[in-house]
Amino acid sequence: MGIEIRGISKTFGDFVALQDIDLSIPSGQLTALLGPSGGGKSTLLRIIAGLESSDSGTVHIQGRDTTNVPAQKRNVGFVFQHYAAFRHLTVAKNVAFGLEIRKTPRDEVRRRVGELLELVHLEQFAHRLPSQLSGGQRQRMALARALAIEPSVLLLDEPFGALDAKVRKELRDWLRRLHDEVHVTTVFVTHDQEEALEVSDSLVVINEGRIEQIGSPDDLYDRPATEFVLSFLGPVTRLGDHLIRPHDIDITRYEHAATASGPITRWTRVGFEIRLEVTPDDPLHPDPVQIVVTRAEATALQLHLGDLVWLRPRVGAQQVSR
Repeated sequence: MGIEIRGISKTFGDFVALQDIDLSIPSGQLTALLGPSGGGKSTLLRIIAGLESSDSGTVHIQGRDTTNVPAQKRNVGFVFQHYAAFRHLTVAKNVAFGLEIRKTPRDEVRRRVGELLELVHLEQFAHRLPSQLSGGQRQRMALARALAIEPSVLLLDEPFGALDAKVRKELRDWLRRLHDEVHVTTVFVTHDQEEALEVSDSLVVINEGRIEQIGSPDDLYDRPATEFVLSFLGPVTRLGDHLIRPHDIDITRYEHAATASGPITRWTRVGFEIRLEVTPDDPLHPDPVQIVVTRAEATALQLHLGDLVWLRPRVGAQQVSR
């Protein structure tokens, strides 16, 4: 059953946040709501949680109509970007909070908290205060607290946005492993394309209050339905009359049947990648074309700044006409 959203719309004054959203999220799946800031993804998440009311439409969670049910009665776990921890309570007490207000027996609370702290690898920090944890540890504590009530769904609003890149990467890997263990239906909001592609089972791309495309990460990356999805899920460049990804362009120093030709006008090395810019000699398409090759490919092709090169799409490359 999972989550069923039908006809959801929401406005804030003159601003249209969501327009007639229909979405089915299968039970047990990890789904990412991906899009630019202000696109409507966080508003949709808050409507699912009951923290925001919609102007129209319905929300069903696990087959139950929760459209007009208060947030505290939806059995939803919610994790915010900034943890929202009780600073005066220990880690264990933070995790236990939801169980205690539900009058769960003390022995059951102790058992459940112990299991969850072990699950999120914080058992040795049970008696510390949140201020004594790192940002990544505090976010894992927040996830344990959300899972403590055994929610029907787990909702995460940009959960790693306040962390540095290295910790975000570690927590992405950890979240994927955690989800594979607990199998709770999970929806998380992000504007980080790499995060969404790496972690989710399904992607929902939202822009200007509308759903652009739904599908697996592979489907959306390899078969984008719109120019927006292509450009939002990774770098793109223009080659002739089409948009294409920079790594999907063949480059050679020898003349052949090509879409464009011109000199290499920029050369940037970023780790193992060489990022090139070629300025076409076609007056109809004069904009520079970005190409990405590996260092080994650049060496094998003997590419240098200023070289005249020929460009064409690689076989099977995804292109969108402009």
